[in-house]
Amino acid sequence: MNGLLLFAHGARDPAWARPFEAVARRCRDERPAASVELAFLEFMSPGLVEAGRRLAAAGCTEVDVLPLFLGAGGHVRKDVPVLLAQLEAEQPQVRWVLHPAIGEAAALVDAMATIALDAAALPVLPTR
Repeated sequence: MNGLLLFAHGARDPAWARPFEAVARRCRDERPAASVELAFLEFMSPGLVEAGRRLAAAGCTEVDVLPLFLGAGGHVRKDVPVLLAQLEAEQPQVRWVLHPAIGEAAALVDAMATIALDAAALPVLPTR
């Protein structure tokens, strides 16, 4: 069984997580047979290791790990491999597949550019 582990940064404000929760919900809705977990690096739970343990406990033998980061900064390059190494040591029966940060996907870059261009086309409101 395959699993999907979505991994976001986390924040102190619970409202920050809403878009990421919406992504997880949509993934679950569109692939009801897949196990999907949303995890956070800091301030929110579950963390990556805890969410990975849940997927392993659900019987997943392969888990795609998708960092929901706009770029592959220090967290993606340094923190994620350490956390995945912990999961690999604890759950050797699971194959953990790390994907590039979502911000590197051409579809997301295109979507952000479209939104930016649409915003730039709006009339500028006068300031006082």
